[in-house]
Amino acid sequence: MGRKSISEVGVEDLVQAGLTTEEATGFQRVLKDSLSCTKGSDPSEVWRHLVARRVLKPWHPHGLHQLVYYSVYAHWDVSSKGPPPYWFPSLYHSKDTNLGRLMEKHGPSLLGPLYKDPITSYSLFQKFSVEHPEVYWSIALKELSVSFQEEPKCILDKSDKSKHGGSWLPGAVLNIAECCLLPTSYPRKDDDSLAIVWRDEGSDDSSVNLITLKQLREQVISVAKSLDAMFSKGDAIAMDMPMTANAVIIYLAIILSGLVVVSIADSFAPKEIASRLHVSQAKAIFTQDFILRGGRKFPLYSRVVEAAPDRVIVLPATGSNIGIQLREQDMSWGDFLSSVGTRSRKYSPCYQPVDSLINILFSSGTTGEPKAIPWTHLSPIRCSSDFWAYMDIKVGDVVCWPTNLGWALGPFILFTCFLSGAVLALYHGSPLGRGFGKFVQDASVTKLGTVPSLVKTWKNTQCMKGLDWTKIKSFASTGETSNVDDDLWLSSQAYYKPVIECCGGTELASSYIQGSLLQPQAFGAFNTATMTTSFVIIDEHGNPYPDDQACTGEVGLIPLYLGASDRLLNADHEEVYFKGMPLYKGMRLRRHGDIINRTVGGYFIVQGRADDTMNLGGIKTSSFELERVCDRADDSILETAAVSVSPIGGGPEQLVMFVVLKNGYDAEAESLRTKFSKAIQSNLNPLFKVSAVKIVHEFPRTMSNKLLRRVLRDQLNRKISIQSKI
Repeated sequence: MGRKSISEVGVEDLVQAGLTTEEATGFQRVLKDSLSCTKGSDPSEVWRHLVARRVLKPWHPHGLHQLVYYSVYAHWDVSSKGPPPYWFPSLYHSKDTNLGRLMEKHGPSLLGPLYKDPITSYSLFQKFSVEHPEVYWSIALKELSVSFQEEPKCILDKSDKSKHGGSWLPGAVLNIAECCLLPTSYPRKDDDSLAIVWRDEGSDDSSVNLITLKQLREQVISVAKSLDAMFSKGDAIAMDMPMTANAVIIYLAIILSGLVVVSIADSFAPKEIASRLHVSQAKAIFTQDFILRGGRKFPLYSRVVEAAPDRVIVLPATGSNIGIQLREQDMSWGDFLSSVGTRSRKYSPCYQPVDSLINILFSSGTTGEPKAIPWTHLSPIRCSSDFWAYMDIKVGDVVCWPTNLGWALGPFILFTCFLSGAVLALYHGSPLGRGFGKFVQDASVTKLGTVPSLVKTWKNTQCMKGLDWTKIKSFASTGETSNVDDDLWLSSQAYYKPVIECCGGTELASSYIQGSLLQPQAFGAFNTATMTTSFVIIDEHGNPYPDDQACTGEVGLIPLYLGASDRLLNADHEEVYFKGMPLYKGMRLRRHGDIINRTVGGYFIVQGRADDTMNLGGIKTSSFELERVCDRADDSILETAAVSVSPIGGGPEQLVMFVVLKNGYDAEAESLRTKFSKAIQSNLNPLFKVSAVKIVHEFPRTMSNKLLRRVLRDQLNRKISIQSKI
């Protein structure tokens, strides 16, 4: 039996969706009144009208939102129309967005009579930015508080043919951390402007803490002076701690003083910390004594020490005193800050060429050792300009996105806020519970970023019930495949504001595809390449599909990409990103690794990795790493194969381990699942878990004996599909 259409929904249906009989009667009256204005309309127009009239309220039960949305689109044909849209740009508001304002100012002169308005002409303008990146970047750079000590000789130099991506802003000299800290007239930042708002977990009823731009600058300079007294320019200094206000201060101070940040996520096991310290040759590491999450204390310093760093500087998770005994060579945060005098507030930043190293981040590939990806002063320009354009972050916004400086998203948000003049909102604790949601409410957050697994937890636990998130202008999501129903819940919390999907990579310092406020949005889908970005979708033979054809294939990026990596510290950059990729219009395409589906209607849906890298809880990891750990978890194991699958309807990938047992051995799948999870959590990441174990006689392989994990993944997907139909 099919789902009812919206006109067929009755009082009984509304009661089943969570309303009382009295509420259901009143709601049906409002619903019928609204529908009377849209008779015979396209379902998308019906939904647009219901949202515009705010028929559905954030406090209505989720069951009601589900009933109305799915009933409106009950007979929507995805195969001929593409994913159903839930959010639509208005011409009035489009002209007030960052990108719309830029288009209104420059579109008529750049596109001539073809320019109409930001919505109608968006695709033309994006294409223009690809064909004329020098023009776009010369305009976009003026929108951010990026100031050069020495101006670039040009925007893009393509004379060195050995550089696939060209040389960007050659000759420019600056310090990007200083750009974050100085007042500017445009975007408007003065010393009294708010820079950071934050709150500690457990202090939910206290006022939100405030840090002005002047206070931030003074604290960063204080840390930079202590760094100068201990280290030499160019030294690598690691960070392994939650993204607190102090962590942000330390991060900026390291870059301001000409040192290099080594980013390590605070969830890593000692072996993973050690490998990153070794690759980066870090001279020291900042960490905390403990991590506070959900009212519990988890050791962090002891985990870091197990990785045997040269020196550790330890901050207290709470209060002013650390709660542990330190090694002889380590020091407390208080001793570190008092190691030099603070008489003069003046400080001279270390100015560097634009391609100088500022940050080493890590991304797992298909080998055991994580790829060490260097960021330069160009990288923050790229990520902040993309978030400026697509998340529309500007002066007056309060931006919150629970993440960590160990992942690229941490620096993404940090630089975007400080270069755009927005306020960075930080919650010192777990984002899973009501405390985080209350902080979002009390801090008047206007832009809230998420990962899908977070949204699923909020929805399923109903922990945000009764909170007011209606000041939020837009949401953003990255890290995993979004679930349509979870995003329906999220968007409904702010009267159906858009959830901007972002997909990119550490090595790109940005997103290559996004959702756009100048185009209609569909849940869990992207609708545009980012400005100056172009890509093709290639088939299994390396041939590009036509740009307007619905298709599924591997992404190949046009390599002229400001901010993308041009080297790796511990791997062959050419081999990793270019070897074996086809030529396109005379250029070697850059490998990104995503399998992407371009739908009817022009949306994009990411369907996983082309290689054997998977995404678990927003963290990219390789099959090789998981298998290496699981192979040793039990004597009965001959070999393992790690694959991930997405549930029907989307959502975070689930890890499934296939196992071939040794001859004469027997083992139960559930027992192995427990052992694998423990081994992975202790050796790789405590956040990973195995969803299922499948014991098989042998693995599918190529003629050269290469394991075909994709075949195993397809088998799982077929089984899931059959079960969902049953």
